[in-house]
Amino acid sequence: MHGISLKAEELFVIGGFAVTNALVLSFIVFVLLGIAAWWLKDRFHLVPGPVQNIIEFGVEKLLGLMDAVLGSRKNSEKYFPLVATIFIFILTANWLGILPGVGSLIVNEENHKVVPLLRSPASDINFTLALGIISVVMTNIFGIKVLGLKRHLAKFFNFKNPLTFFIGILELISEFAKVISFSFRLFGNIFAGEVLLVIIFFLAPYAAPVPFLFLEIFVGFIQAFVFAMLTLVFIALHTAQTESH
Repeated sequence: MHGISLKAEELFVIGGFAVTNALVLSFIVFVLLGIAAWWLKDRFHLVPGPVQNIIEFGVEKLLGLMDAVLGSRKNSEKYFPLVATIFIFILTANWLGILPGVGSLIVNEENHKVVPLLRSPASDINFTLALGIISVVMTNIFGIKVLGLKRHLAKFFNFKNPLTFFIGILELISEFAKVISFSFRLFGNIFAGEVLLVIIFFLAPYAAPVPFLFLEIFVGFIQAFVFAMLTLVFIALHTAQTESH
């Protein structure tokens, strides 16, 4: 039994770059999804099998949800790769993070300090911060591609009058606030779930943790869905202004 460190634990250093246990599991998620994509790419047929049916059902449902936000299937298909990738990556990371062995496989135990080999990626603020930056940067890039650089920047730097200038500054501040909101929402929920599971396993290590494991499965799905949907909404906000022009 060991406590949970707020900071991801360092395992080793490569070229001056510290590799943490959260980063190791993030890399495992990346490799697993890459292998899955490679395995599936040549296995789609005109007459779908069970796995293809499930994938097509999920894709169609997500596209339908995006249609309701973006207003057209063309736009949904255009931005689908980013939204779907964010959702699948976070979902896989969250679910792998609650598997048996994650947090309990110890690689170092010296001076009363326990260092687990693996740690849920989203319980490391660096992971969620990186995803938040990617989401906000990409939504602004999409806005620039649709509106053009000048018209997009005019939302943040508008010198027509003091009121529009002040509103533009607030819009710019909100972009940085989005990164913070993205990061701490995902980090807080996943880290809190890990703390809860550790406490439950310590107090009642057998049957009692099972309902909480199912709860964490649900929370992991919801957090991935919320992150992806917020990214979708921000894409819509940054690109929809083309109609007003």
